[in-house]
Amino acid sequence: MRHALAAARLALLGLVLLGLVLAVVPLASAQDDTRVVFPASVQQGAMVIGKVPPGSRVEHAGRVLRTTGYGTVVFGVGRDQAGPVEVSVVRPDGTRGIERIAVTPRDWPVQRVDGVPPKTVDPPPAIAERIAREQAQVTAARARDDDRADFAQRFIWPVQGRISGRFGNQRVYNGKPGSAHSGMDIAAPNGTPVKAPAAGVVTFAGPDLYLTGGTVLLDHGFGISSNFLHLSRIDVKVGDRVEQGQVVGAVGATGRATGPHLHWGMNWFDVRIDPLLVLERP
Repeated sequence: MRHALAAARLALLGLVLLGLVLAVVPLASAQDDTRVVFPASVQQGAMVIGKVPPGSRVEHAGRVLRTTGYGTVVFGVGRDQAGPVEVSVVRPDGTRGIERIAVTPRDWPVQRVDGVPPKTVDPPPAIAERIAREQAQVTAARARDDDRADFAQRFIWPVQGRISGRFGNQRVYNGKPGSAHSGMDIAAPNGTPVKAPAAGVVTFAGPDLYLTGGTVLLDHGFGISSNFLHLSRIDVKVGDRVEQGQVVGAVGATGRATGPHLHWGMNWFDVRIDPLLVLERP
């Protein structure tokens, strides 16, 4: 009899403890939903991912940011951005706050690139007009703001190889100063398959742009996109849904290039970000 009574008491205690656990877990989740979480500091060229209460209104750099159903937001910090950057958050209950994120400056070495076709460095007027027209098309494709969170995937390398050009380096072409390098160059043999570093939708595919040659833009949602330049072959078309690891084309040396390599650039709308930092994000 005593053993049966003790067993009943233990069973009752177990039910009470289970009830307490079930009561606490939803409460903790509710508390988590009220948090605003951004990194304390980022580097120039970073893709910044934050967490806000679902349903919040988030603004940065004059733009209202999309939020996922679970409160994830993303934006980019440019090469020359000085800190701190500010993010305004209005929670669903109307409370407001400003998040300030420090920006760590980086050193930008000068990189000299010799042997490129002279007309790509100092193009005549007709070619300059063509370049402007082509770049306008690419810029328009980057303006998309699709409600897809493919950017939240862990990015992978589109090709394996030596980094032959780093994001942000000041370029000098044939002795003439040019703009800062807008992406990361990866040296690889001609014809090497180029794989999507994350899922997305193809928003631009052009086989013969004057400066960038074979060019593909892959939109990862929320304004984050990848561009793959100097391709020798393009295996996708505009509107295609591409999964991570799917081949989108092949390494080449088309456009302004001195040898076969992949130029992988990334953007948050018109803000250029560093693919290497995206690969290394924790």
